[in-house]
Amino acid sequence: MTMTAAQALSRMIATVESGGTAACVTLAAGSGAGRRVVALRPAGGDVSVSGTLGSTELDGAARQLVVDALDDPGPAGGLHEIPTEGGTVEVYLEARGPVPELVIVGAGHIARPLSTMGALLGFRVTVVDDRPDFATRDRFPDAERLVKVDFSDAFRDIHLHAGSYILLVTRGHRYDYQCLLQLLRSDPPPAYIGMIGSRRRVRATFVQLIEEGVAKEQISDIHAPVGLDIRAETPEEIAVAVAAELVKVRRGGTGASLKAVERIAERFFSDAEQEEGA
Repeated sequence: MTMTAAQALSRMIATVESGGTAACVTLAAGSGAGRRVVALRPAGGDVSVSGTLGSTELDGAARQLVVDALDDPGPAGGLHEIPTEGGTVEVYLEARGPVPELVIVGAGHIARPLSTMGALLGFRVTVVDDRPDFATRDRFPDAERLVKVDFSDAFRDIHLHAGSYILLVTRGHRYDYQCLLQLLRSDPPPAYIGMIGSRRRVRATFVQLIEEGVAKEQISDIHAPVGLDIRAETPEEIAVAVAAELVKVRRGGTGASLKAVERIAERFFSDAEQEEGA
């Protein structure tokens, strides 16, 4: 079955917006230029492939391309060549992963710079709170959504998926606990759960989770206290520390100083000493 560009785009957007991955191969030239094959993998679901490039031979190669791209959507895109009996056919592959979403639970003073930093990093930011006069557009101009919630069911109107990053910056231990119970039971689990708080507050929350029967492995995955150790004190500094951890989780890395990782000065002086001694 042939598929229009609008149909392919609509299906891909719907899948990615809901936390899934999508890939599309389009015939780049020739009499069938514009024909496409689309692969969709909804969050927690099975892969479905539809469309055609016009022949069984091309469709087999295209299906392999789009299915492989679902596992690594970032670098897979671009022009590809498919060898056939009649010669090489050029196709264009486009792949997209889940839209990264940052959900900030709590609209206090730390949440404001966190929202700004999240938007700068390319996250779609949602701020939720049970106080309508806190989660306002004036206070959070960079947030895409502002949602009034009851913390006992904080994510009722929030679609959580594998591309969700959750930051708990509520005003009380009780709300942290209620939200964590909901998050740790979500399927699929979010990419990141971070909770601000002192050692005492974090430990008290963990004790309650254990009493509730939450597995040790799940508790260990919670980033608490949240952020990287840069001795942050002000809300803005805390936002930078948290933002750095979000990037680390999303992109990978050690979190160490690049000076210590690259050791350029150390190697420079070592090379200079060797040259002097030669």
